[in-house]
This record gives sequence, structure tokens and C-alpha cells, in this order.
Amino acid sequence: MRFLASLRNRIFLASTLVAILPLALAVRYVSGRVAQEAEAELRRGLGEAARRVAEHQRERLQTLTTVARLIADLPKLKAAVATQDPPTVLPLAEDYQARAGADVMIVTGRAGEILAVAGTKGLRTASREAVGRALAGREATSLEAGPGGLFQLVTVPIVVGPEPAEILGAASLGFRLDDAQAAHFKEAAGAEVAILFASRVWASSMPRRFDPLLAPPRAEAAAGGVVLDGEEYAVAQAALGAGADDEAAPLALVLRSRTASLRILNPLLTALLGAGAAALAVAVLLSLLLAQTVTRPLAALTERMREIARTGDLTPKREAEGRWDDEDARLLARSFQTLTGALARFQAEAAQRERLSALGRLSTVIAHEIRNPLMIVKAALRNVRRGGETQAETREAVAEIDHELGRIDRIVGDVLDYARPLRLQTAPTDLRALCRGAIAAATDGLRVELEVAPEASLVVTDADRLQAVLVNLLTNARDAVRAAGRAQEAPAAAGGEEPPDIRVSVRSESGDTIEVTVSDRGAGIAEEDLPHVFEPYVTGKRTGTGLGLAIARNVVEALGGGISAASTPGAGTTVRIRMPREARGAGGPSLGGAAAGTGEA
Repeated sequence: MRFLASLRNRIFLASTLVAILPLALAVRYVSGRVAQEAEAELRRGLGEAARRVAEHQRERLQTLTTVARLIADLPKLKAAVATQDPPTVLPLAEDYQARAGADVMIVTGRAGEILAVAGTKGLRTASREAVGRALAGREATSLEAGPGGLFQLVTVPIVVGPEPAEILGAASLGFRLDDAQAAHFKEAAGAEVAILFASRVWASSMPRRFDPLLAPPRAEAAAGGVVLDGEEYAVAQAALGAGADDEAAPLALVLRSRTASLRILNPLLTALLGAGAAALAVAVLLSLLLAQTVTRPLAALTERMREIARTGDLTPKREAEGRWDDEDARLLARSFQTLTGALARFQAEAAQRERLSALGRLSTVIAHEIRNPLMIVKAALRNVRRGGETQAETREAVAEIDHELGRIDRIVGDVLDYARPLRLQTAPTDLRALCRGAIAAATDGLRVELEVAPEASLVVTDADRLQAVLVNLLTNARDAVRAAGRAQEAPAAAGGEEPPDIRVSVRSESGDTIEVTVSDRGAGIAEEDLPHVFEPYVTGKRTGTGLGLAIARNVVEALGGGISAASTPGAGTTVRIRMPREARGAGGPSLGGAAAGTGEA
């Protein structure tokens, strides 16, 4: 993965994950706990509401039972029931039912016959089982379902006389479990209430269209919740009997909206997520700053290494230090700067030692090269001393002596230029004009093509030395083309079908690097000789010293650049010079002249 190839990206990713993962886990844990607590609170509240409904129902039944006992103990009712006359009992039953606030009152004779029914017309009788228990002297609670709805009755015996008491009949007092009663339960419990009996909804505080959804068997209805109109309700149940274990009692379903209860969590969760997002942004920013501070000196160090690999410039450069840069990374960067400085000094010293060593090895070459012209000069002088030569012969001897002395001077000049350290005199230079001057001085009318990119035409360099290098390269190219027999002494034929003998191009390789290329169509250089062309004493010419390209390399490196050669035997040679747009050489007088070589590579 390219993203993870960068140390800065790895540090940023690792620190971000270290910050994000605990934050995400914390947000997830807190939101989960909040939801769990809200659900638990909903369940607790729902259980409390069911308990209140059941307790309210028990209190009502107890109150109804007490009232029924008091009414059954009234002398008027006993006297009326003793007559066993329905017209006599009915007015009293209606009066007591109204005063008790009950929905129905039923009076039964000692044989179980109905003497009076007061209140709701939908219910005409109490259950035989309840009446039988009352006539046996025991109180009973019963449910009665009829056209008028579902009624809950309390039946008590009507007793007269001391022991053994006489049971005159039974009085049943009850109330209807209807929507009004469900609304009363809702008010007491703070939750919706539906009353079920025999898998049927008899009363509800909710719209009656929901009855089919609330009428399954008890176990299913109380199993968790129901969805009504897209809103989820949690459900609890309460038995509406005299006791909590009264299996014959109706069932109250207590419902509370889970959707509405958990809706209040939305602002909290939103705030929590907002705080988490803000913390995440801060964590990412801090991770980025951490990665920047740790890797900034390393990035500068890496860039410096790339620059060294590209240009070969080992000159230490002072990098600006950030306030929050990592101490260890800064130490590493400073150590690298010190190392490159020491390496640059070592290279300079090594180059100097190499030149001095070359001087020793060159002595043999110099002795040989100088002895030959000296022998020729000596012979010419001997002939002149003898006399007798014609004036023409004397002039020929003097010309030969002058030629050989010039040859000796060139050899000595090459040795001096190679041996001593270079001092550069830099100034703004027009490379286009410089190349044209070198071409005019070295190519002798061959067809040469010059191409200079506009952005690469102006540089700061030592113009004399750079021109001498180009003259050397162009002279070698000219000799190679002529040696291969491909020279075009006249311009190419119309249409430009023939390529130029020599091509010189100048272009901007990057923002601060210039590349000068000299290519020819000569015979090329043998593959085994190519790695050694810039070494001293390597030459393919009969009269060369082998120092031309070595001196050219010294000049280019002194300008802060590098020189390389590529060749294909039989096709030609290309020499490339890469140098900075601004040479790093110090100003001052040039020692030893401007010549970088004579072309005798």
C-alpha cells in the first residue's frame, strides 16, 4: 500500500487509531449503557404502573365489599327481603345502588330467585356459583359478561337474627369494567390500559381500532411488546381480581410507548456523538501535528538524500527547524548534515590526492610525450647549426620547432589544469550564446543542431570553463564523426532527410537543474572502454594525453554537477552534463587560465 509506505502516514494512522478506537469504544459503551438504562427504567416504570393498577383494583373491590356488607346489614333491606316481594325490595335496591355509586345491585331471595335488579340494564343476574356461596354464608367475587359489558360483582349474604343466623338472601353489588374505568386506571398508573377477559378486549384507554392487536392470549400479549400505528409499546400485565393469584380475574394490559420513552435519548445521543466527533477531529489534528513534528526533519533529510542522489552535491545545507520538531529527529538531521559535510571534504581531499597521484603516474607519459618533440627540436637545431640549408629549409625547421614547442606547452597546460584545485569565477551566463561560441570554435563547418529551451537559457556559472568543457566535447564529437566517415561538410540536402552530425540540446531537468547533452554520429566507444573514459590517460587518439575528459569532469563537478557518457558502437556517443542553475563555486581570480582541455581526450 502506497499510503503506508510513508513514515509520516504510518505515524499519523497509528496515533489516529490510538485516539479513535478508545473514543469509539467509549461512545459505543456509553450509548449502549444509556439505552440499556433507559430500557430498564421503562420496564421498572411499566412494572410500577401495573402494580398501581392491580392495587387500585384491589382497593376498589375491598371498598365495594365493605359497602356491600353494610347494605346487607341494613334493617330495611332485611325486612324487605324477608317479605320475598320484588316490588317491596326494588325501591330500596335502587336507592342503595345509587348511594353506593355502584353500576349494578342485584338482590336474591333465599331460594336463589331474583328479587330486584337496580342500575345497568345489561346485567340481569349474578352467577349461580356466587349466589350459592352467599346463601351458604360466604362472600364471593365474580365476573359477569353480558350485553352491557363486563361486570365485577361482590356478593354477600343477608343474615338476620343471632346464632343460629337465618340467611334471607344475597346482595350483589358491582361495577362495570368499561372504557371509563380503563381511563381511570390510566390516570392512576400513567400508562395506557386495556382490560382483557376470555381473549377479548372489553375496555381500553386507547382507540378501539387497536383491539384486534391487543386480544391474543395472555402469554403472547405479555411477551414483550406490540406495535401500534408504527409505534412500539412495551407491555406489562396486572390481574384485576381480589388477589394477585386469582386466575379467574380479568387481565389488565398496561402499555407504555417505548418509542416515546427512548425518544428523549436522541438529544443525549446527538450530544454524545457531537462530542465524540469534536474529540475525533481534535485527535486527528493532534495526530497530524505529531506526525508532522516527528517526520518533518526526516522528510527534509530524505529530500536532501534525493537531491544528493540526483545532483551529487554534498554541500551541507542548513535546514530551518520548527518549534515543535522532534528532538531525536533533529539530532539525526544534524548528524546527517555533519556526515555529508565530512563526506564532501573527504571527496575533495580524495580528488586532490587522486590528482597528485595521477601526476606521479603521468610523469612517464610526460617524459615520453615531451622527449619526442624535444628530439625533433634537437634534430632541427642540429641541422640549422651545420648551416648550408636554404632559407626555405631553415624556415621549415623553425616552423617544426615552433609546432613541437606548442605541443609541449599544451601537454604542460593539461597537466597543470588537471593537478591544481579549480577556482571558479561565476556570473550570469547566456547558455545559448555560450553553446554557439563553442560550436563555432570546434566543429569546423560540420552540420550541428542546437536546441536550447527558453527556461534553461540563463544560468549562473563560470562561462569560460564551461565553454572549454563544451569545446572539448564537441572536438571529440567532431573527430569521432570524421573518423567514422559520416561528416557532412556542407548543409544537408533539401527536405532534411539526413540527421545532423552533432546535436547539442539544453533543457531544464527540474526547477534548479540544467542538462546539456552533446550527441554525435561517430563510431562510438567500445563497451569495455566506456566506464573508463573520464579517467586520466585513457585516450583513443595517437597524440592525446588522455586528460581532456578527466579535466572536463573536474570542471563540471567543481560547478556542482555531474557528467556521464553513453555510447552504442557503430551508432554514436552521447555525453550528458547535469549542473545546478546556480553554480556553487566561490568567486575570485581564475588561476591557470580558462582552458579545460584541448580536445585531446
